[in-house]
Amino acid sequence: MKYAVLIYSSEEGPASPAEHEVYMELSGRDSTYGGAQLHPAATATTVRVRDGEALTTDGPFVETKEAFGGFYLIDVENLDDALDFAATIPAARAGGAVEVRPVVER
Repeated sequence: MKYAVLIYSSEEGPASPAEHEVYMELSGRDSTYGGAQLHPAATATTVRVRDGEALTTDGPFVETKEAFGGFYLIDVENLDDALDFAATIPAARAGGAVEVRPVVER
């Protein structure tokens, strides 16, 4: 089953070299078929459509302590395997959060 593993963490700075190695190892697993690190939330542009007109706002949709910083797309046997994968992500152990969601397959 495919899962999106969404990584939320503070934007205090780059990962340490040891954390970076973990992220690279996770990227190289056979079960990982996609993902990316995102630029800081301050670089975001939010789009809303009101009365048929696209309105843009600089910055993220909401201000939070944690920002969406990256994601993995994984293909594993079940939710337990996806949760095990998520638990190895450094952000989950460093005060951030990792959200695991099944991908709709058509």
